[in-house]
Amino acid sequence: MQATAKNYHHFIDGSQVIGTSGRTHSIYNPSQGSVSGAVSLATTAEVDSAIASAANALGEWSSMNPQRRARVLFNFKALVEANADELALLIANEHGKVVADAHGDIQRGLDVIEFACGVPHLSKGEYTQGAGPGIDVYSMRQPVGVVAGITPFNFPAMIPMWMFGVAIATGCTFVLKPSEKDPGVPLRLAELMMEAGAPAGVLNVVNGDKVAVDAILDHPAIQAVSFVGSSDIAHYVYQRCAETGKRVQAMGGAKNHGIILPDADMSQAVKDISGAAYGSAGERCMALSTVVTVGNETGDRFIDAMRAEIDRLKVGISTDPAADYGPVVTAAHQQRVSDYIKMGVDEGAELVVDGRGFQLQGYEEGFFLGPSLFDRVSPDAQSYHDEIFGPVLQVLRTEDFETAMELPSQHQYGNGVAIFTRNGGAAREFAQRVNVGMVGINVPIPVPVAYHSFGGWKRSAFGDMNQHGMEGVRFYTRTKTVTQRWPEQTTAESSFVIPTMD
Repeated sequence: MQATAKNYHHFIDGSQVIGTSGRTHSIYNPSQGSVSGAVSLATTAEVDSAIASAANALGEWSSMNPQRRARVLFNFKALVEANADELALLIANEHGKVVADAHGDIQRGLDVIEFACGVPHLSKGEYTQGAGPGIDVYSMRQPVGVVAGITPFNFPAMIPMWMFGVAIATGCTFVLKPSEKDPGVPLRLAELMMEAGAPAGVLNVVNGDKVAVDAILDHPAIQAVSFVGSSDIAHYVYQRCAETGKRVQAMGGAKNHGIILPDADMSQAVKDISGAAYGSAGERCMALSTVVTVGNETGDRFIDAMRAEIDRLKVGISTDPAADYGPVVTAAHQQRVSDYIKMGVDEGAELVVDGRGFQLQGYEEGFFLGPSLFDRVSPDAQSYHDEIFGPVLQVLRTEDFETAMELPSQHQYGNGVAIFTRNGGAAREFAQRVNVGMVGINVPIPVPVAYHSFGGWKRSAFGDMNQHGMEGVRFYTRTKTVTQRWPEQTTAESSFVIPTMD
C-alpha cells in the first residue's frame, strides 16, 4: 500500500502557509524511484511576506538580551534531539542517504547550535579606558538585521542550522529558502524553533526556485545572504549581492583530493577514503572524490586494496541499517553521474569498477548507482576538472610529492584536501603550502568543528567570511565603535586639528 503523498508549502510568521502560486515541484522517494509528494514554489509576493514577517520580529528579537536568546536555542537543541529519529527518517526518505548518515547530518548542525548557545560571550565587544585624556573607547556587536539562507539538497538539516543558528543567536531574523528536493526537515525545524520559544517571524521558510532566490537577492530589507550550492550559482549570488550592497557567504562546488604518500598506513587510508568517497552516494561537498598516489607502487597497492574494499560495500535502501550508502537524489542526477562515468571512459581513464546499471532487487526503479573506480585519470580530463557529485572515485598517479601537491593547488576548486602519511614533516609542509581552504592530515573529511569555521578557497567560496564559528558571528553582526568623553567644563576654543588622543 502506497503512503499518502505529502504536500509542503511555506512557514511564515510562526505558522504553515498554503502556497498560492499554482506551481509545484515533485518530491521523490529515491529508494523507490516514485513521487512521494510535492512542494509549492513561492511567488515573489510570498517571499516578500516572509521578509516582512522577519522585519516585524526584528525589533523585539534583536533587543532581547543575549542570554534569553540563548535559552531559546538551548530549548531548540533539546527539541531537535527529542525528534531526531523522525527527522532522520524524513531525510532518508526525501534525500536517500541512509538513516545513520542522516543522524550525522542532524548532529553536525546541532554542533553549531551548541556553539551559538554561547552567544552572550561570543557577541561581547571591547573596551579601552583612558584611550585619551578623559576619553574611553568601546565597541559593540549589533545584528545586521533581516538575513537569508539558500541551502542545497545534500544536507537538509546541517547547513540550515549552520546558518540560522548563529544568525538567530546574534539577534538577526531569518528567511530560509531550502532545496525544493527535500523541504520536509527545514519546515519541521522552523516548527521546532517556534516550540522552543522564538517569537513568530524569527525563522521563516519559503520553498521555491529561481523566482524565490531572486526575490531574496533583490529585496532591500535583506542585509546578508548565506548560500551553499554549485559554484556557478554561488558566483551569481555573490554578484547580485555585491550589486545591492548585501553581505554574502557563497559556498560553491568542490573536487577534494586525497594525497597518499608511500609511507601511509594503506589499510587505514583505504577504509577512510572509501567512506569519504562513497558515503552518502558521494553527494557531499566534502566528499573525497579524487586520490593522488605518489609512486607507481603506491598506486598499485591502493587500487588493489580499494577494489577489495568496494567488493565489501553494500548499497541498499536508505532505511536498511546494513547499507553503507543509498540512492542518489533523483533520476536526473543518476543520469548525470552515469554520463560522467562515460566521459571518463571516453577520455581514456581505466574504469576499474563500473557502478552503472546497478539494480537492487525489489527496488529496481530506485535511483541507485554502484561504486565506480577510475585509475590513471589524466590531469587534463574534463571529468577530473568537474565536480561529479556521485559515488565515483578517480585516481591520478604522480611520481613525487611536489607534483601531487600541485594538483589540488592548481585545481579550480579549493574546498578540502587530505594527506595520508606517517611523515610529520611532509604533512606539516603540505598543510602550509597547499592552495586549499581546509586540510586533513590522516583525516579524510576535514570539516572543522563548530567553533572553528567552514570555508574553501578559489571557486569553492565567494565572499570574505566563512560559515559558523567566530567567522559566522562576525558575518551576522556589525561592529559599532564609540569614542566618549564627559568633560567637566566646556572648552571655549574650536579645534580644526584631528584628535590625536595625546
